[in-house]
Amino acid sequence: MTYHSSRKYNSFIILFIILVGFWLLFSGKERRIHNPDATPRPVTARGDLASDERNIIDLFRVASPSVVYITSIELRRNLFSLNVYEIPKGTGSGFVWDDEGRIVTNYHVIEDASRVQITLSDGKVYKAALVGAAPDKDLAVLLISAPKSSLHPILIGESKNLQVGQKVVAIGNPFGLDHTITAGIVSALNREIKAVTGQTIQGVIQTDAAINPGNSGGPLLDSAGRLIGVNTAIYSPAGISAGIGFAVPVDEVNRVVPEIIKHGRLIRPGLGVTIASEQLAPSLGVEGVGLLIINVQPGSAAEKAGLRGTTRSGGKIFLGDIIESINGAKILSYDDLRDELDRHKVGDEVILKIRRDGSQFQTSLTLEAVG
Repeated sequence: MTYHSSRKYNSFIILFIILVGFWLLFSGKERRIHNPDATPRPVTARGDLASDERNIIDLFRVASPSVVYITSIELRRNLFSLNVYEIPKGTGSGFVWDDEGRIVTNYHVIEDASRVQITLSDGKVYKAALVGAAPDKDLAVLLISAPKSSLHPILIGESKNLQVGQKVVAIGNPFGLDHTITAGIVSALNREIKAVTGQTIQGVIQTDAAINPGNSGGPLLDSAGRLIGVNTAIYSPAGISAGIGFAVPVDEVNRVVPEIIKHGRLIRPGLGVTIASEQLAPSLGVEGVGLLIINVQPGSAAEKAGLRGTTRSGGKIFLGDIIESINGAKILSYDDLRDELDRHKVGDEVILKIRRDGSQFQTSLTLEAVG
């Protein structure tokens, strides 16, 4: 009996010591977790901002008032009540072009919209009217009735002398957020993308500055705060920025926008001919050698230059002239022709290399407006 009592007594002592140890351990830890005398730590002096940081800050301060938020609205009819109501169709960005209230954005931002409203940097909202568009260039011009004091036209730069690696920034309203700036570099030049019409846009700027949904139509700026492109597309399977964004170059924008303001559309230079379609050319044996002229419009520059169209007589087809080159540039597709003509304006004189009945000759032609 004495032996067992002694073991119980010793076990009790050991358990007591363990419990006391736990109490001391955790009560001490509790004191270490909380400190009633805690105060904010002293702030470490930062020093001056780096020059590139100051540049971005100043650039955003100057350029952001030029950037607008665009909401496109469409009409829907209730299937039961037949009432017509408005719903937001999409959002995007744009920028103030001049102090008369013209706004530039992407065509795809306002495409098929029943109504468009513009929110300026001061938060005021205006109903916009469509001045005109160039869908093949994914550009559109809108007009709002706002006081000049609220309008801050963007500074215009140039894109012909851009260099891969130079700094750029994009300002817009990604995901409907207020003015947001992202920085990056020119990743590549002379890229090609497809407009909503399926036509190719040449000379596009590629950048790694983050361009997300809502940035479309906003400005791409150089480090001087000048417009060098209009952000228009991203390459991303997920639909968000993956570091591959594209912008229509400002030299193209500065050529197209005045045409839209003047005429409501882009007036293109042309030859005054109808070209054989890509589907028809192979059956006529002229695929890959040039563009076959089907018709020459009466009174056109082409007729004055003596060009011939394709004719049919007695069930036999007589091929017209084949355009092989313009000013030395080979013309093998409709895109080749359009891209070469886009380098010129109405009234320019070009030299055409023509193949007729197996022989070649050159002729000059003055480009005319074809709409």
